[in-house]
Amino acid sequence: MASEYVHDMTSGNIPGQLLAFSAPMLVGNIIQQFYNMADSVIVGNYVGARALGAVGACNSLNFLFFSLCSGMALGIGVIMAQYFGAQSEVKVKKTIINGFFLLTVVSVLMGEMGYLLAEPALRLLRTPTEYIGDSVTYLRTVSCGMAAVAAYNGVAAMLRALGDSKTPLIFLVLASLLNIGLDLLFVLYFNMAVYGVAIATVIAQGTSAVGCMIFAFRVNPYFKVKRKDMILDRDILGQCIRLGVPVTFQNALIAVSTSCLQGVANGFGPSVATAYTMTTRLEQLIGQPYSSLAAGISTFTGQNMGAGRIKRVRQGLRTGLIFSAGFSVVMLFLMRFGGHLILRLFGNDTEILDIAVNALKITSFFYFPLGVIYLIRGLSNGAGDAAYSMMNGIVEVFCRFFFSMVLTRITGIGMWGVWLTTGFTWSLTALASVVRYKQKKWMRGYPGISVNNYAQTEKNVCKF
Repeated sequence: MASEYVHDMTSGNIPGQLLAFSAPMLVGNIIQQFYNMADSVIVGNYVGARALGAVGACNSLNFLFFSLCSGMALGIGVIMAQYFGAQSEVKVKKTIINGFFLLTVVSVLMGEMGYLLAEPALRLLRTPTEYIGDSVTYLRTVSCGMAAVAAYNGVAAMLRALGDSKTPLIFLVLASLLNIGLDLLFVLYFNMAVYGVAIATVIAQGTSAVGCMIFAFRVNPYFKVKRKDMILDRDILGQCIRLGVPVTFQNALIAVSTSCLQGVANGFGPSVATAYTMTTRLEQLIGQPYSSLAAGISTFTGQNMGAGRIKRVRQGLRTGLIFSAGFSVVMLFLMRFGGHLILRLFGNDTEILDIAVNALKITSFFYFPLGVIYLIRGLSNGAGDAAYSMMNGIVEVFCRFFFSMVLTRITGIGMWGVWLTTGFTWSLTALASVVRYKQKKWMRGYPGISVNNYAQTEKNVCKF
């Protein structure tokens, strides 16, 4: 089905395809990172430090509530990419319909949980009393917009499964600009404070979701579904859930482990805690090329698994690793010799900067293992290896807990054990990922979508 919004990655130049797909993802991820910083600047400067703290106190809960939606969206995208690679137009369209149904159910449930559990969850996390009121308001408001988050993530994952990474970028940029504009409008002119910031987020997310969906259904040929395609397929729903849930738990486990490591850093005093926060934020930016390339590998793998082209999947991973190695070398030299210039953007405290600069010299040696984790994760997700996601999360939790408890207590290492923990965690997780890859379990594809097994019966379905 030819279209400029559909790109078949089962043939052609692999490096060119990965770069063409990943570049818009990278731009979008970076824009989102800078938007988050701009959002914090607006809240901190025009509402106050208390409001900024109240919004920040919701971050971990936001991540947990949103993670199920994003995990399901990833699962739906993988299943769709495999059917697309197998040239099963009927199954692709059914996955679109079933995917939206699943995301609607999940978003409603998570939205209700976020609204009802906002206050008790924030108190369980020992949120400062002076933040509770604003934090509850913010969390409950954004929870009401959970459906918009799920809709955008879902349609974006579906479009990327078909090889279109540019359209989601366009609507992400528009949403980011709209959000910033609404933040300023509601905060400066209507004095709506934290509630205004939350409302701005919901409106921007909703606008991007509706716009992206309208565009997809009007322009992309695979979204032009007919009444016969509008059926619930238990097999497709089950596949999406079996892949989406492990990814969700993986994200949650990683979030918990990084929070624990932040707690270890906090134990060394405010200077070390602040330095750790600075290096973490910088590494989030550094990780975007790896993340974007992994997204490309995921779609590339899904399509080629569906087409039964295992050799091409291996070639794609090798190409990604070469790109990752080159970027890692550049970042190693940049962080070792220019890290102090970049870190000054976060503040000018000499003591904190000295700690952060030396910390970057430690972690920069481990950037390539970080890239390996991202890329094999992308391949495994694209192949439907759900067990990898759980394994990956468990290994990271264990490593961060073990190394932080051991290294920080060794005389001569002390606080530097925080950053060594990060590096060793990346290294061992990368090693575990390579072992999993070498076991070739990912080659089995996903249950129900193995190669040469697409002529499935239409049983176990029910109409809307």
